[in-house]
Amino acid sequence: MDCITINEKDNVCVNLTTGHKIAICNIKKGADVIKYGYPIGYATEDIKAGDSVHSHNMKTKLGDILSYEYKPDFNELSPKEPFTIEAFVRENGDIGIRNDIWIVPTVGCVNSIAKQLSEKTGAIHFSHPYGCSQLGDDNKTTQLILRGLINHPNAGGVLVLGLGCENNNIPEMQKVLGTWNENRVKFLSVQDCENELEQGIALINELKEIASKDIREEVPVSKLKIGLKCGGSDGFSGITANAVCGLITDEICSMGGTAVLTEVPEMFGAETVLFDRCVNKEVFDKGVKLINDFKQYFKNHGQPVSENPSPGNKEGGITTLEEKSLGCVQKGGSAPVVDVLDYGDTLTKSGLNLLNGPGNDIVSITNLSAVGCHLVLFTTGRGTPLGGAVPTIKIASNDNIANKKSHWIDYSAFGFDKKAKAQELLELIKNVANGQPTKNEIQGNREIAIFKDGVTL
Repeated sequence: MDCITINEKDNVCVNLTTGHKIAICNIKKGADVIKYGYPIGYATEDIKAGDSVHSHNMKTKLGDILSYEYKPDFNELSPKEPFTIEAFVRENGDIGIRNDIWIVPTVGCVNSIAKQLSEKTGAIHFSHPYGCSQLGDDNKTTQLILRGLINHPNAGGVLVLGLGCENNNIPEMQKVLGTWNENRVKFLSVQDCENELEQGIALINELKEIASKDIREEVPVSKLKIGLKCGGSDGFSGITANAVCGLITDEICSMGGTAVLTEVPEMFGAETVLFDRCVNKEVFDKGVKLINDFKQYFKNHGQPVSENPSPGNKEGGITTLEEKSLGCVQKGGSAPVVDVLDYGDTLTKSGLNLLNGPGNDIVSITNLSAVGCHLVLFTTGRGTPLGGAVPTIKIASNDNIANKKSHWIDYSAFGFDKKAKAQELLELIKNVANGQPTKNEIQGNREIAIFKDGVTL
């Protein structure tokens, strides 16, 4: 049986055919099961060398909210000269790797109008069910995420489409936006006009005219901001696709670029790996709050913090949340953590950032887009057609899903020469940044979703 041991401390290996775990020595009942060099749970019975290790004989050790001590243990990345990409330079100095026209509804009530305008003009619309009957933080959250999309430099122009009577009406949305480029952002409240389609088309045509004058310019890759996401993980994800993305993170950050790691529940059990790489005590404290606040969110709703992995994850060989998390954080490479952001924030620091938010695929991609990422590296062992507002590079952890769903998958990271795979993926990232469409763009798969945790009237 072909099997790979990830870390010399491990007492399990990974079957290279199935992705499932095999004991490489006897493991006593109650003893830790170790993978990636860290405990991923404990044995619920005696396990013999050669036995399968999964839900039938091991369980999670995750529990309550914890206290942590700051013990920095990281090396600064060696600076590298950045290569260049061809991008659109915006008036504020940001870059966009796309020059699309977007339609962003302030409220779900106008989704159908946004869709009609999209069909008539080719502009891209982002439907969502929120913006009306939301109170307090929920309404603010919707506004912050929409602000991130409206301000996104991948959009050459944006039509903000409102109804008129919603909580998040256009004047309220404008308060959150603060300032905007009047040539690039147009507003239409459909209750206030006689023919909303006619007026919407006219405004979109104005945006198209402005955007048509934009040209790509050579810029350093230090301007690029990449989001990191995994969905439908399997037993290979942490040792192929996620590990390759970790090398990309280090490469981009060493050139002055930015990477963003989110999915906070999928840091549970692996958080100390990230905490030890926080650049100072302030960032560490924000990281601890990030983890413990999200655990409290679970507890507030009467849910165990270990309520993960998904059925698909388990079928693919992942048993506990610790195991999933240790695989998930591989996407962060070895880069120091320079900042911790809240949901709805905007990136301000180059390097590896942690971002508050759930693991849900659509919510995460939207979160990464709204924070300012130009593209998302989305690793998967099970496959998904999902795409977000920004180009979503789908990276398979195994060749089977890459071959079966080649119309979904942009790249297969399967193989154990991770450096070679990372260089291939980096070339793909360059090409996508320069305008090559991803599979989600070709298929027209572009969705958004907004996190909700409050009262709807």
